[in-house]
Amino acid sequence: MYHFIQKLHSGWAYLALLLLLFAVINAIIGLTSKKEFTAKDRKISLFALIGTHTQLLIGLILYFVSPLGKDAFGQMSNAALRLTSLEHPLTNLIAIVLITIGWSKHKKLINSEAKHKTFVIYYGLGLILILSRIPWNLWF
Repeated sequence: MYHFIQKLHSGWAYLALLLLLFAVINAIIGLTSKKEFTAKDRKISLFALIGTHTQLLIGLILYFVSPLGKDAFGQMSNAALRLTSLEHPLTNLIAIVLITIGWSKHKKLINSEAKHKTFVIYYGLGLILILSRIPWNLWF
């Protein structure tokens, strides 16, 4: 079961990152070209939100069944174990919280420019945090 969840988490990460990257680029284009915020923009951002939340759920399951997760917690002298047991989950949790805040904040805004800007900031920060803590050596 561990190997299946690990492969699912790694595979879903590609989709979640693509959706998040697409949402950030879409928001940047909308902001810089002063486009109206449409239902298409909302759906792109929603799919990115759903993709990252699904990745979080898969990651939480993996954390508790993996020997690199909860069982390795506390071994801070080993950089690889520290990354997989503390840095990766904590930083990505913060990133997904930022993405969720961005989604929530956009619903209260009326101005299209403000909506695009909110997604650029919150989804962009989330993307940067996620990219900073991917265990690249385990991914390829």
